[in-house]
Amino acid sequence: MRPVEFTPEQIIEAGKALQAVGRNITGFALRQKVGGGNPARLKQVWDEHQAGQAVATIEPVAELPIEVADEVAAVAKALTERLAGLAVELNDKAVKAAERRVHEVVRSAGEQREQAERELADAGQTVEDLEGKLDDAEAAAAQLRGELAEALESGQAQAVELATLKERLSLIEHAGKTAAEQYAADLARVNANLEATAADRDQARAGAQEAQGEARELMRRTQEQGAALDALRVKFAEAELAAARLEGERDRARQDAADAERRAVAADTQAARTTEALEAAQAAQASAERAADALRLEVATLTERAAHVADLRAIIAAVQAGPIGTQAEATATAKKAPTQRRTSPPVA
Repeated sequence: MRPVEFTPEQIIEAGKALQAVGRNITGFALRQKVGGGNPARLKQVWDEHQAGQAVATIEPVAELPIEVADEVAAVAKALTERLAGLAVELNDKAVKAAERRVHEVVRSAGEQREQAERELADAGQTVEDLEGKLDDAEAAAAQLRGELAEALESGQAQAVELATLKERLSLIEHAGKTAAEQYAADLARVNANLEATAADRDQARAGAQEAQGEARELMRRTQEQGAALDALRVKFAEAELAAARLEGERDRARQDAADAERRAVAADTQAARTTEALEAAQAAQASAERAADALRLEVATLTERAAHVADLRAIIAAVQAGPIGTQAEATATAKKAPTQRRTSPPVA
């Protein structure tokens, strides 16, 4: 059995408050006033309170004393004759009393009917209020279910998009790492080629300086070779700049790999530029190698001419110092030596 939520004192206080404001006291009115409870029980407690108050106001009827009863018994016989008249009078009074009671019962029934109608109206209003609240709750629940479904769909779509982005990021990072490794390998090859070209340049410069010391008459050609060497230095500087650009492109490629989603297109463009720079560096290297080969050829030519000058000096010295026969042999030897030098292949 459910415990009583509201005490009779609270229910009676609520009924008195309703009486004070002039409202009809019904079970539903009491329920609204106290904030809950069974309307039938609330009305029952109030009716019991009202009945107790009515009984308390009725004066008690005293019983006949014994002396009076004895006196009534003594005069009963004397009054027998008057009983018929009194019976008629009593019957009339009884009929009137019954009519009054019937009237009171009808009036009470009417009041109870009106009370029931008022309670029914209050119950209908309460039911309408509850139905309105129920409709509002159902609408709110439907809206919440729709929002929940939308949130679930959005979450699934975001999860799919996140997985796609992670996969794309992984692919771009892998491509960035591969490109960086390729750039490093290309840079190493370029550096190795530059070092080899620098060694050839130093060797050619040493040969040119030796040729300058031995053949002063070929100073003009040596100066031209110096100009060629300066041009070669410029090309080497350009190659070094290209290598620096390659390193910068490698750093930018690493940065693009870290921010792959935003700079994917820029990474492709940068890779194309890097490829062009690498091709330019390779072209510069090929040009430098061709210049080095030309310089080697010029050094060999200078060396040959210096040897020829030395032979001429020896011939002149022999002519000045020895007899005519010796001079003829020296002349034949000098004529033969250039022929041998011209037929020998240039030094690589």
